[in-house]
Amino acid sequence: MTKIINGKEFAAKLRALTLKEIEVSGLKPGLAVVLVGNDPASEVYVRNKDAAAREVGIAAETIKLAADISQAELLAKIAELNKDKKIHGILVQLPLPKHIDEKAVINAIDPDKDVDGFHVINAGRAFTGQAGLVPCTPLGCILLLKDLLGDLSGMNAVVIGRSNIVGKPMANLLLAENCTVTIAHSKTRDLPGVCAQADILVAAVGRPKMVKANWVKEGAVVIDVGINRVDGKLCGDVDFDEVAPKCRAITPVPGGVGPMTIACLLKNTLDAARRLRK
Repeated sequence: MTKIINGKEFAAKLRALTLKEIEVSGLKPGLAVVLVGNDPASEVYVRNKDAAAREVGIAAETIKLAADISQAELLAKIAELNKDKKIHGILVQLPLPKHIDEKAVINAIDPDKDVDGFHVINAGRAFTGQAGLVPCTPLGCILLLKDLLGDLSGMNAVVIGRSNIVGKPMANLLLAENCTVTIAHSKTRDLPGVCAQADILVAAVGRPKMVKANWVKEGAVVIDVGINRVDGKLCGDVDFDEVAPKCRAITPVPGGVGPMTIACLLKNTLDAARRLRK
């Protein structure tokens, strides 16, 4: 029987653990979420993050800025938050207006407050095996995998997608767990054949139902990071109905990886507060 990985349930347990650890530590972690403009989807994400943070005892603050704010003004705001000792985590909601350089903004955040894990220093720490803040979605994926499989050593893992937000950090986390890792992408020759060798297959490309049954090894674990909307319904990068019968376990969309992202943001905020206290 294929196991359907319940990310919603696991995320609830992770939030409860974060709440308990905050209570025991005596810390009062502070999270600042910077929202530029009034993109409806971004506003929903930010509200959800704010509510989840408050539930676990994190002091969340949403800073709303006008869509036409200059890059210099935004960077000045980030510099102010970097110096604020009550703030342990800083997150700038993406995407930003086109006139603002996202990389410049991300890299202006103090790396030890970069709870999204996107700063180039945190990327470098992950690549070289040093402790740092890890992007929330890949962190959620690795936690689900370790909970399901335990020791990942020696497993053949394929990550479809090479983004800085998911694909590359996901590969680093799998390497750290002693997997043999392949990063596949649009230029990969015989992509289905490469994927079919994987014990662990992570799909993160943003193409609805791209991964078919013949791409998946019998008994593989499939982690679907994709969130796509087709005919008004959410679906992943994996053709769930076709692929699920071949799998040992698979994440659904919705209800798989998605709920883990905010739970891991809360975990990162607590970890950042601990690091800054030391």
